[in-house]
Amino acid sequence: MKDKNAFYRLLRCMAAAVVLTFSCLAAAQASAASLEPPIGPGNVVVHTKFGGGIFGFDIQNGSEGVLSEAQGSVPAAVEAFDQKTGKIIKVEHVTRGLGDDITLGVVGASVGLIEHEHVSIEFVDKRIYHVLDPLSANKYTALWTPAFDQNHIIMGVSRNQGTPTSAFFVFDNSLNNPHNLVFGSNVAANTFGPLVKMTDVNFEFGIPPMIGLNTRTNTAVLAQDNGSPTSMPDIGLVNLTTGKFSHFTGVGLGFVNGMAVDSEDGIACTTTEIDGDVQFYNLKKRTGFTEPLAGSNGQFQSGADVEFDPIHQLFLIAQPNSSTGAGSSIQVYDLKGKLVESLNGFNFSNTFSVIFVHIALNPRLRSGFVDDPEGIRSFTY
Repeated sequence: MKDKNAFYRLLRCMAAAVVLTFSCLAAAQASAASLEPPIGPGNVVVHTKFGGGIFGFDIQNGSEGVLSEAQGSVPAAVEAFDQKTGKIIKVEHVTRGLGDDITLGVVGASVGLIEHEHVSIEFVDKRIYHVLDPLSANKYTALWTPAFDQNHIIMGVSRNQGTPTSAFFVFDNSLNNPHNLVFGSNVAANTFGPLVKMTDVNFEFGIPPMIGLNTRTNTAVLAQDNGSPTSMPDIGLVNLTTGKFSHFTGVGLGFVNGMAVDSEDGIACTTTEIDGDVQFYNLKKRTGFTEPLAGSNGQFQSGADVEFDPIHQLFLIAQPNSSTGAGSSIQVYDLKGKLVESLNGFNFSNTFSVIFVHIALNPRLRSGFVDDPEGIRSFTY
């Protein structure tokens, strides 16, 4: 009997130990979860050093970001900031005279690309492109020298990080025989593919197209309608090695406001203005489908910038006038066109903006920054 009682006491002790173990594990998980920031807008806001407006920004898949400002206490400046604190780390360049600086993006292996517009009297007479390689060097390290003059204006950059080549769309602002250009470039190496002249009406006149890059096929992906708000978009494909162009009719209605490309799966995601829809394309099959953006009821709630997280395979879409909450939202979709989550409570707009709203992602941390009236605001997803 004594042995039997001892056996039962041993069983009770073992059961208590198991319960205690699971209780400790649950407490640890709850504690870890409490340390994770909630999804949506964060408390980190980046303010410009001199109080000016932001003329482009981007972040690296690391700890820093870069922005350009103008019309503050100095005419223009380029600044590095810390993603964790939002503090300005270093003023990389200050323009004291006429001219502006524009952050075109962070490309390649965390390479910053800055355009300086040199102004003589009232007109831009030279466009100079500065490289920060790597971005964390916090200084200009070289010049990027594409083969076109000041009458050609870069209107689109694919901004893909982790691969050396980026795609560019260039608007031809000259008076004689204008032709917009598309090309690929390894910015860090200052090397270039062929300058491909656009002769298709959808990409030669009217609203400049959105541009992305399929890195697996080295193909620039363009999307835009022909300048009419009631037209269906056209999807253009430019082989950046051979210069070969092809296209197919897209879905949705009106101007294309944003686009991103998932190279691994060959999927492009776009937003259209008039119908307030979001589109998903299979680039290999040249097919696509469209649906209202997070239940959007039309143009007022249309989407803007689209960015892709290649680690978690998610498309993030800026929606200036939210259909899921107050103010602005970032709508998160998976590769099949399913709404995953809505990040509500932002305040950004494309209206009267010199530089349209932009989402900058750090996929490794599931975080990013987006435009805000105070500067640029952090968020998690």
